[in-house]
Amino acid sequence: MKSQARVVIIGGGVAGTSALYHLAERGWTDCMLLEMDELTSGSTWHAAGNIPTFSSSRNMIKLQHYGTQLYSKLCDNPDYPINYHKTGSIRLAQTRQRMEEFQHVSAMANAMGLDYEILDDQAMKQRHPFLEGHDLLGALWDPHDGDIDPSQLTQAYASHARKAGATIHRFTKVTGISRTSSGEWSVQTDKGDVLAEYVINAGGYRGAEVSQLSEKFLPMVTMEHQYLITESIPELAAIDQRLPLVRDPDDSYYLRQEKSGLILGPYEMKATARWKDGKIPDKFAYELFANDLDRLEWYIEKACERMPILGSVGVQRVINGPIPYSPDGAPYIGPTFGLPNFFQMNGFSFGICQSGGAGKCIAEWIIDGKPEWDLWSLDPRRYTDYADQKYVVDRAIELYQHEYAINFPVEERPAGRPRKVSPSYDRLAAKGARFGARGGWERAVWFARKPNVGDESPSYQRGVWFEAVAEECLNVRDNVGLLDLGGFSKFEVQGEGTSAWLDTLIAGKLPTVGRVSLSYFCADNGGVWSEMTLTRLADEHYMLICGAAAKWHDYQWLDEHLPTDSAIELVDVSDDYGTLVVAGPRAREVLQPMTQTDMSHASFRWLSCQTIQLAGIEVRALRVNYVGELGWELHVKMENQLALYDALMEAGSAFDLQDFGMYAMESMRLEKSYRAWKVDLDHEYSPLRSGLDRFVDLNKPAFKGRDALLAEVSSDLPDIFVTLLLDAGEESSIIENTDALYGCPILVDADIVGYTTSGGYGHRISSSIALGYVKPEFALDGTQVEINVLGHLRKGRVVAESPYDPENKALRS
Repeated sequence: MKSQARVVIIGGGVAGTSALYHLAERGWTDCMLLEMDELTSGSTWHAAGNIPTFSSSRNMIKLQHYGTQLYSKLCDNPDYPINYHKTGSIRLAQTRQRMEEFQHVSAMANAMGLDYEILDDQAMKQRHPFLEGHDLLGALWDPHDGDIDPSQLTQAYASHARKAGATIHRFTKVTGISRTSSGEWSVQTDKGDVLAEYVINAGGYRGAEVSQLSEKFLPMVTMEHQYLITESIPELAAIDQRLPLVRDPDDSYYLRQEKSGLILGPYEMKATARWKDGKIPDKFAYELFANDLDRLEWYIEKACERMPILGSVGVQRVINGPIPYSPDGAPYIGPTFGLPNFFQMNGFSFGICQSGGAGKCIAEWIIDGKPEWDLWSLDPRRYTDYADQKYVVDRAIELYQHEYAINFPVEERPAGRPRKVSPSYDRLAAKGARFGARGGWERAVWFARKPNVGDESPSYQRGVWFEAVAEECLNVRDNVGLLDLGGFSKFEVQGEGTSAWLDTLIAGKLPTVGRVSLSYFCADNGGVWSEMTLTRLADEHYMLICGAAAKWHDYQWLDEHLPTDSAIELVDVSDDYGTLVVAGPRAREVLQPMTQTDMSHASFRWLSCQTIQLAGIEVRALRVNYVGELGWELHVKMENQLALYDALMEAGSAFDLQDFGMYAMESMRLEKSYRAWKVDLDHEYSPLRSGLDRFVDLNKPAFKGRDALLAEVSSDLPDIFVTLLLDAGEESSIIENTDALYGCPILVDADIVGYTTSGGYGHRISSSIALGYVKPEFALDGTQVEINVLGHLRKGRVVAESPYDPENKALRS
């Protein structure tokens, strides 16, 4: 075995071999894969091998569709035949909300060229004659779905990689991982050590175990997943054509043909986690768990009712195998916080369908510094220190039980919470706050100010929170509101050379001392990598603020770009400060009696910062907010946050000060056309395409991404950011009560010209709003469009930015 390789991949399942294949395809052949047992051991060998393209995320559809295209290509190699059946699939809908989901996803997928179809009962039976249509409202057809032999796919990846020059060592156990003084990785094995520039952890359900060898915790737990294989069914043996795969998400199972029998795989409510302490037996590779069909009884009965031939024969075999789960069920693909050149590629609960796209993306991470598609939802850094082992177990069990649940635009699931709370959490709860977790922090999302508010179940329509949120927004507009915005990520940067260094990273100008600016950090290709508020406290001293979820992502970006041997100090102070937002036309009236500082506009201007005393408490006050009203962000030491909250509530009682929550803030930021990071902004879009030209200074001599932006200025942009106002729906009360959401196609004269990135209702302007991207010729103010919202075309129009207070008179008052 060689003692050195440019890349070492740990794990020889379908994910690890896909990474090896894609690196080799890009010409990186000095790569070594280490597998403790045989290739495909772990979760790969016993996987059912289903390969859907269906997802509520555009980029996950791209990733999974890429896989189906790659598998077809690999099947062309006669030396490594693969049993690949592209049968298409039928997803069944028993409820109106499920049909709404299908309408939304099919519109989104078809805008990307995937040719989904909505089926009625007759069309469904033409494709699958053995299905019963009782209680169904319709179905969705995915023509790219099917199944593939996982072991054959793995061997095909491995074969191509070997032929290109990559090496694979089976029965080689990794026993340790450490950094050398030169910055390389030493991977210790039972057959010798390997020195590597990069490491990819593709350890499957052992991914957390591998990560721990480098002293980094990875939130992951192993779940049992059972599926059964029937005996041969005469009706299937008698037909030549293979049946489409069937999924019944409302009864939570999949059902597909296997030779002349059927495979039934439920996701049951009695979800079972194994090795909850993270300790996996050394010799568990090709083993399975004991069967427990009692857990599946209800699902088997439901499936037999849907396809009676299932119940006509016996069970030939039951597979109860381990599959890894992260807290949100999505895999980890990307860099590890705090470990340079150490990448995660594991945690796949749907690894067979996602392996192709995952291998492509991890190769791009290593070679290009980022993947083609923005995959923040899969980034390992999306979970920070709050996600311990108990958290991941609780969340994974909840997720498994809701594997086929609809991804509603507003839903706050309870498992694993609360993890982090601000000092005023109990005060807010006593006032009827409903909470949601943001980056692990509990934040009030809305306030139920009466005891019985009705059904709080999530849906695509406006929920019981709608009227309460309206009251919150209007009180902020007319009086003053208070928002506990706990969990902001905050970094202090100071030392000689700080200003010059930051200036090379941000696309715009640095603020002067005492001033605040919104700044964008670009990737080399000009895409928006990070968004932070920069507050200049002194010549060489800054406070940088970003979202709670961005904490590790943004800190690592800054840390990786620090000049070598510089005097610059970067410190994470996120947990040291709480944040309270006071906003509304009477905000100054609330604050002025609490301080000796002159809070007038002349003395405390918009986009400025001062350290002041409020009710005797030291506060770093920034005159900026995310709702578009006169207001301040008040950053206070965590130990003083509750006292400040109470003092503000007391001082504000004479001015109708009321709490407001995140749903109200979301409504108001839409009215101001404020973009949300990783929602409306990501690294696939530059600040120019995102309509953020005013934050870009191309006259600066140098900053990261400048060359790409200069080239973009002289080229035709494929699309640009717009704000849309939707007309009231005319078809039904349901549509009138539904706002646009992420991924809705935007049409002009029946042609798709763009898609939405976010949407909601603006209570201050009494209108439904959507943000999104369209082709430049359709971005003019007044352009009439249609937006496909859950299968219904809603009329709308492009409007100038900031439909609420476009001249920022409130902010500047």
